[in-house]
Amino acid sequence: MFFVQEGFTYRNFLMDMIAIFAFVVWFWLLIVIYGDLFRRHDISGWGKALWVLALVLTSYLGIFAYLITQGRSMAERNAEQAQRAREELRHIVGFSVADELTKLDQLRKAGSVTDDEYRRLRTRLVS
Repeated sequence: MFFVQEGFTYRNFLMDMIAIFAFVVWFWLLIVIYGDLFRRHDISGWGKALWVLALVLTSYLGIFAYLITQGRSMAERNAEQAQRAREELRHIVGFSVADELTKLDQLRKAGSVTDDEYRRLRTRLVS
């Protein structure tokens, strides 16, 4: 209540901005964690329910506990999901590395790309 008595000051404005930022970060972390939690197939429904309960009841403490205990596997699951999405897109669009290498060979034979560019693009496609 101390800040309210002062009226509109820079300190009140700064504290309000920090509070809004903390709320947005908290909300964003909850969305990310819930998204990861409900996409997981390696834990049971009871495990998910316990994590949800911990996140609801303990707020930031639950978020930090999840990030500490599951952070590495969270990153691995995100990378796997991104790879699956890329493969799915390639399958839908019809992109294949072999087709792209053939096109790149044709460009080199036509003289559109130099040998250095060819090697750089080829290593990007193969990796």
